[in-house]
Amino acid sequence: MSQDRILRAVFIAGTDTGIGKTHAACALIHALRRQGVSVCGMKPVAAGCVETPQGLRNDDALSLQMASSTPAPAYDEINPLALREPLSPHLAAAHEGVTITLPPLQAAFHVLHARYDTVVVEGVGGWRVPLAPGLLASEIPKAWKLPVVLVVGLRLGCLSHALLTAQAVAADGCRLMGWIGNCIDPEMTAVGENIDTLRALLPAPCLGILPHGLAPEHAASLLEQGALQS
Repeated sequence: MSQDRILRAVFIAGTDTGIGKTHAACALIHALRRQGVSVCGMKPVAAGCVETPQGLRNDDALSLQMASSTPAPAYDEINPLALREPLSPHLAAAHEGVTITLPPLQAAFHVLHARYDTVVVEGVGGWRVPLAPGLLASEIPKAWKLPVVLVVGLRLGCLSHALLTAQAVAADGCRLMGWIGNCIDPEMTAVGENIDTLRALLPAPCLGILPHGLAPEHAASLLEQGALQS
C-alpha cells in the first residue's frame, strides 16, 4: 500500500456500549497488519479496570495491545486514563477525584502517532458519553480531526441508534468514513433486511459485516479494502 493511501488514524465509535467496538477495532488492526502497515490500538479512556501487579488494567485495552504490531506499545500509552468502576467515565472519574481533560490523552496519542503508521483509537460507550462537565467523548475525534468508523451492533433497535449516531457525527463536523456491522445477537431475525436498510440509509459505505463468534484475526479478512485506506 502506498504511503499516501495509508489510513494514519481513525476513531472507532459505537451505537452504544457493549456492541463490539473493541472486536471491530482489533479486526481492523489485523487487516492493516496484513497489508504491511505498522499499527496500534488506543483506548484513551477506559472505565471498568481491575487492579493487577502492574497497575489498573482494562480488558478492551489489553485486547488492543495484543492485536497491535510488534513491538506493542506500553499499556499506559494505549490506555492513559484507566478508571476502576464500570460506569460512565464522568462518574467513574468523579468517584476517584479525577477530572478528565483532553491534553494528557492527546499527548499519548501523539506518541503513538509518531511511532506507528496508523493508530486505531477506540471510543468509550456511545458518541455522546460524558467524560467531564462540558466534555463529551465526541470531542476526542473532533479535536484530533479523526475520521470515524461507526460500529453498529446488529440487534433489535440498531437502525435508529445507527442513524441518530451518524447524524450526531455529522453535526459535530466529523467525517463518517464508513460503518461496520457486528452480529452481536445470533438470534436476531431479519438480519439481512436490517443490513440492507443500513446500507440504504447510512451516509457512508459498509466496510464489512462481522459474524458472531469469529475471532478478530479471522474477521479481518471480511473488511473491505477501502477500510484500509484514507
